[in-house]
Amino acid sequence: MIEAIKEAWGWAGIDPAEIVGENDFGNLIIKDTGGKYWRLCPEEVYCKVIAKSREDLDALSHSKEFLTDWYMSSLVEVAKETLGDLPKERKYCLKLPSILGGEYNANNIGTISQQELISFSGYLAKEIKDLPDGAKIEFSFVE
Repeated sequence: MIEAIKEAWGWAGIDPAEIVGENDFGNLIIKDTGGKYWRLCPEEVYCKVIAKSREDLDALSHSKEFLTDWYMSSLVEVAKETLGDLPKERKYCLKLPSILGGEYNANNIGTISQQELISFSGYLAKEIKDLPDGAKIEFSFVE
């Protein structure tokens, strides 16, 4: 998984060393080779530093706001009611990421392999990183 993160998100500046946390929607907390902690959030299509040290991460883990966002309990409950328990090696996901207008509801939830989720979100983030808010985009699917 570290190699998938490097390949998909290395352009964002992360040099991953270890995955220290994950949730049912494929979000990861990753320690980099410099000791910083990043959150990879596929549904919001970002990978950014959330703590500069283990102490900072421990402090963040006491934040009710962070924990509510991290565990996504309400959305996980909707996903389980709609799709059942997660198959091995898969994560829940938004079929259309929220950054592209996808809604956090049962009609927009599916499952995907963790590696595909990391790859797709990293690719998408790189492609849209310089676009202004509200820009129109067009997808082309090729085989």
